[in-house]
Amino acid sequence: MDEITTTTLLELSKTVATNAATVSNLWMMVATALVFIMHLGFASLESGLTQAKNATNILFKNLFVICMGILTYYVIGFELMYPGSGIALLGGPDAHSPPLAYANGAYTYYTDFLFQAMFAATTATIVSGAVAERIKLPAFMLFATVFVAFVYPSLGEWKWGGGWLDQLGFYDFAGSTLVHGVGGAAAFVGAWMLGARNGKYTSPEGSSNALPGSNLPLAMIGGMLLWLGWFGFNGGSVLSADPLTTSIVLVTTCLSAAAGGVTAMFISCFQTSGKPDFTMALNGVLAGLVGITAGADVISPGASLVVGSIAGIIVVASVITLDQVLKIDDPVGAISVHMTCGIWGTLAVGIFSSEHSFLIQLAGTSAYIFSAATAAYVIFKTIDKFYGIRVSQEEEEIGLDIAEHGMVAYFNPHAHNE
Repeated sequence: MDEITTTTLLELSKTVATNAATVSNLWMMVATALVFIMHLGFASLESGLTQAKNATNILFKNLFVICMGILTYYVIGFELMYPGSGIALLGGPDAHSPPLAYANGAYTYYTDFLFQAMFAATTATIVSGAVAERIKLPAFMLFATVFVAFVYPSLGEWKWGGGWLDQLGFYDFAGSTLVHGVGGAAAFVGAWMLGARNGKYTSPEGSSNALPGSNLPLAMIGGMLLWLGWFGFNGGSVLSADPLTTSIVLVTTCLSAAAGGVTAMFISCFQTSGKPDFTMALNGVLAGLVGITAGADVISPGASLVVGSIAGIIVVASVITLDQVLKIDDPVGAISVHMTCGIWGTLAVGIFSSEHSFLIQLAGTSAYIFSAATAAYVIFKTIDKFYGIRVSQEEEEIGLDIAEHGMVAYFNPHAHNE
């Protein structure tokens, strides 16, 4: 009787563990799909906030990034970021191996690879928006390939791969710095090296001229798709279907986003004679999302409101400073949303979580931003030396859709009659 009871309990325990692994693996796959959707969000947001004559170019770059990001992460990125995990191209774990043998039974090797690949591609997508409307397409494609294949996974290993910053105690739950800060730093370097778009700073006083976006409804769709995708970006970073942790993460994520949006709405009024700026408000939501990403699991819901509100203030101040003081032309506000608020969010972990040191957070963030910016400079400078990174003035004037692709995103029936 005792023998039968023991055997039955062992089988029951194994069944429960297998079922838990199945549920967690399913949630990770859903989260992967949500992060994948974010690339459609980025494409829509960038297309909406830039000029119509460059929309096809924006779409092409975003499509290229997700395709090349997955391929390079498959060939080399996963192994660079997680040494010893095994390069999938050369044969990872057998597809039929027991799921409990990987990640303590939380999910499978292949689910892990695909989830992480979505993050890798995001770093180059951030750069796309900041350098929009004047970078040569082949130059961007080469930069994105090298940056995603080598720079992002090498830096990611420092924390998520168990490297020196992880051992130091640095904390970044879902990538305020590892993804957004790294991508934002590269975006800053790219926008600075390219210079401003034609017509951006032509007034005698040197003030900024507005180059309005072509489709604000599309930008709104993009922003909301990004918010939706963040359910997977942060929620999936729990790396299991643990109900308590996952639900808290989603709550802090949404509270921070909402607080960032509302704060940016009101702050922007001071810059537009009492009229709220929609694009600032939208970037305020994204700022709140980026800001909470580093500590979504260790910052309380109440504190997440503070994190998001401050992110909403910071993103407006950063956009104005970059545009009017530093004369860095960022058509979509990517640098302010991702780099500036990514830094804030990572430092916020050291402020609002007693478990983590502010000084270590500061040291880790500084190391990441400096290293990413340096790597981006070397890559861009090398490409510029041998090929060039900026299109000609004539190509910029007619638009990159025609100059680079020979097609337009929006058909104008009257154009044939002019």
